[in-house]
This record gives sequence, C-alpha cells and structure tokens, in this order.
Amino acid sequence: MSEPIKPLAADFIRTIITDDLASGKHDQIVTRFPPEPNGYLHIGHAKSICLNFGIAGEFTPARCHLRFDDTNPSKEETEYVEAIKEDVRWLGFDWGEHLYFASDYFEQIYEYAEHLIKNGLAYVCDLSAEEIRASRGTLTEPGRNSPYRERPSSESIDLFRRMRAGEFPDGARVLRARIDMASGNLNLRDPVLYRIMHRGHHRTGAQWCIYPMYDFTHPISDALEGVTHSLCTLEFADHRPLYDWIIVNLPLPCQPRQIEFARLNLGYTVVSKRKLLQLVNEGYVGGWDDPRMPTLSGIRRRGYPPAAIRSFCDRIGVAKKESLVDVSLLEHYVREELNESAVRVMGVLKPLKVVITNYPAGRSEELTAQNHPQKPEMGSRLLPFAREIYIERDDFMEEPPKKFFRLAPGREVRLRYAYFIKCDEVIKDATGEISELRCSYDPATLGGNAPDGRKVKGTIHWVAADRALKAEVRLYDRLFTEENPEKAAAGGGDFKDFVNPHSLVILPDCRLEPSLAAARPGQHFQFERQGYFCLDGQDSRPEGPVFNRSATLRDTWAKLR
Repeated sequence: MSEPIKPLAADFIRTIITDDLASGKHDQIVTRFPPEPNGYLHIGHAKSICLNFGIAGEFTPARCHLRFDDTNPSKEETEYVEAIKEDVRWLGFDWGEHLYFASDYFEQIYEYAEHLIKNGLAYVCDLSAEEIRASRGTLTEPGRNSPYRERPSSESIDLFRRMRAGEFPDGARVLRARIDMASGNLNLRDPVLYRIMHRGHHRTGAQWCIYPMYDFTHPISDALEGVTHSLCTLEFADHRPLYDWIIVNLPLPCQPRQIEFARLNLGYTVVSKRKLLQLVNEGYVGGWDDPRMPTLSGIRRRGYPPAAIRSFCDRIGVAKKESLVDVSLLEHYVREELNESAVRVMGVLKPLKVVITNYPAGRSEELTAQNHPQKPEMGSRLLPFAREIYIERDDFMEEPPKKFFRLAPGREVRLRYAYFIKCDEVIKDATGEISELRCSYDPATLGGNAPDGRKVKGTIHWVAADRALKAEVRLYDRLFTEENPEKAAAGGGDFKDFVNPHSLVILPDCRLEPSLAAARPGQHFQFERQGYFCLDGQDSRPEGPVFNRSATLRDTWAKLR
C-alpha cells in the first residue's frame, strides 16, 4: 500500500453511543465480547474485540466484559476458554474483574423460563427436532402450531421440572416460546428455549441435564450484567426481534439494545469455523495455530504484531453492509509495524559458499552493524567476518542479464557492513552444480567505500561460515489462490480446490547471523533484503531453531493483480 491511509470518521455505533450519553439515556456504557468456547478465535473476532473493548476505552465511564456463552457442553472445552483469554490479552485488552460465564446464570435463566411458562408465554413440546423443523414452515408459508402448544401451564411447569430432574432422555422434550407460528420472521415461530442434554459441562459438571439455547441465554446474560449496547454481526439481525421479545417479557434489571454491524470478510482466506475445521481435519494445514490460518493463534505464531491487527481493525471501520476486505491492507499494517520495531539482521536462506582467497587463513574480525538504520537508539551489534562466508545463491549468476547488479564472474560487489569482493573463480561439483565461489577482497573498502572513488552497483548480505547459525526457515504465503475461495467454488466445486500449494515452502538448511541464537519466540526481525521473520515457539529447539516468515518486504502479489 503506497498511498497514505487516512483515518476514518466516527462510525454509526459510536454515534449512537454518543447520542445516548448526551441524552442521559445511559450514564455509563457497558459492552461485552461474548465468544462461545467451542473453538479458536479468528481475525473476524478481532474486529469485534477491538470494537467492544475499544469503545470501553474511548468513552467515560465505560467498561467491556469478557463473557463466555457456554450453553452447549457437547462442543465446549476449558482449552478454548483459556485460548480465547490468551488471544484477547495478546491483542492488548484487559477485562479486569469483569469475566463472566453464561453458566454463572443457569439458575436465574431457569427461573426466567418458569416465569414465561407461568405467564402463558412458553410450553413444553414433545415433538422431535425433525418434527419441529418440518412444522416450522418456510419464508412463504406459515408454520403449523404444535399439538402441545395449548398444553396447560401447570402441566408444562411439571414437565419442565421433571426435565431438569433428568426423567427424560435427550430429545424427548423441549421448552418452546409461544410467540407466532405465522410470523414472517422464522426466529419467532415458537423457538426452542431449552433442550435436554445429558452431558457434563466444563464448569457445572453434572449439575444440569437441560441447557438453555443461545438465543434465550444471550439477552438475559446481557441484561443481568447491565450491558447497554449489545454489538453483534449482521447474521444476528433476524434474531433481534427474538432478543427484544425476551427482554420485554421478562422482569430483567435493564434493557440492552442490540446493534448489528458487518462482519470482517478477508480476501484469500475463509473465516467459517466449519470450513477451518475441514482444513485442519483433512490435513491442509498443521492445526488451528498453523501460521497460514486466520486464527489469532495462527497469526500470532506467524509473527503478526497485535498493534498491526488493532490498526487494521481501526482502519476498516464499522459498517452496515458486508464487503470483502483486501488482505493487502492487513499486510500493509503488518509491514508498517514491523518496519518500525523489527531488529535488522542478516540471514542467507539458500546458501552458497564463498572463499575469500586473499583474506588471511585463521584470521577473523568483528564488524559493527546497526540494529535499525533509522533508529540509532536501537543500538548496534557485532558481526563476525572471516575467510569463508555464505551469500545468497540468487545473488550470483554465471551469465547475468544486463540489469543484474549482483555478483558474477569478474564482477565486484559490496558486502553489507564489510568489504568489496570480486568473483575470480567458480567451482562446480560432479553434477555441474555451483558448489563454491572463490573471490578476492579489497581491505581498503571496509565500511563499503573505496578510497580511490570507484563505485559498485550491488550490495549483498552474507554470514560468516564458521559462526553461522544453522536454521530452518518457513516461508508462508496466502492460503488460497483465489481472493474469494467460497465464491469461486459456488459453481459446484470445493473451496479446498483453491488451496495455494505454495502457501508453505520449507528451507531446511539456512544460515543466519549468530546473534539470532538468542532470539525469543515471537521476537521480530527483518532479515535484510528477505522479509520479516520471527522465531517459532512451538517447533524450535536449541539445536534446531525454526523461523517463520511473517511478511515479505513488499506486496509480492501486486504484480499478479
């Protein structure tokens, strides 16, 4: 992204909140981020996290809750709870003392369900899930009343309490709201509020065998916590009438307002949990934290800085209409942040050995290199230099084209922070592959300038052979070859047909400068002329470090568009 990015004006949600404070409707703003602990968060969730916690940081007084809507024990695990907490903290947000679980309110939610039954607004239904689905109707046809819809409240109360006591098997009965089977909104056609599920819960254990549905739990939890603005993505717009119906028909302590915004759809990836699970289970990626995945654990492992994610979410803003965001914008903010913070080092990814024949055997020296050319405050480091070094194989050509300004037979180049060298001889192995270059150096050119004023056009990076750190480097790229793989597969194909076969290239025999032996997991570096990298905290070993490429130095896909 070469053009400067202009900040956006206040979005419609912030305008609503500003007006609510000015009118005295609220004297404190309360938002919440309410994930279900049934998987890992992805980049789309980052937008919601930044919005909800961002609003709490912008308005005074205000706060944001982290609440886990843990109403389905068949899919939820403590592992996901802890992973989500780690992701939110990594993004730079803190919920303080306001950590909640929907399961904290199970007893109160149950009492509210009985309240609806007693007031003729809910009933126990004996239809199976398939029968309920068949009687629900369509967008053009009304639904059919359940034969149990007029069941007396006293009978429904008795059956509901027996459901809680565990008398009935899974699927035998449900509790439904009595609203309107002819409603144009299918969500109001007597939705299920409770189902029987003899399954242990990750927090309440075997205490419950009936569990409230998400659509029933969510507004109650919001109201119990004093949430003022319940912000959710557009797919919940059709659920808002049910949200409001529950709020109006229960004696809740407050009445939150649900507001929908467009979710984040990012190019060259998918953010559907179901599709991401397919990629994991079918071996297209190495797991939920694979650095090609759009999960927050994946992009954290890849080396995306949290500040870049926050800047990206701020830039795309909050809208009412769905759109596909160009992934280049995210990559722009990653590069912008890493350009400011990453220490510069030298790494040779495809090493070619160079012997400097006139450099004294057994001699070595340490040369000074800046950690960041534009930031003297980041200090400097020492680079060992000796008779044998490695350069990038791509920095040498035996028969160079006209505009190739790097090393070639008889040609002189500058070694970064070191000397001029000239290629005198090319050594090949039995297969004809170049195995070594023999060069000479000019000792008067230390620092990259010749006293006689001669110029060279090429500067290349290098590492000393005897001190180089051997490492594996993983070059990550976009996961799909199509910007919108789901749309590309709409004609009857499979979105997985567009997985990029070059999304991961492993280079097992790289040579890096020795300072990287002290690298910490997640620490960011710019390998000069190569890109931005970080140490992989999962697969690295002291004897075998692994570095992941976070981003190239520039958008390598721009020329393909």
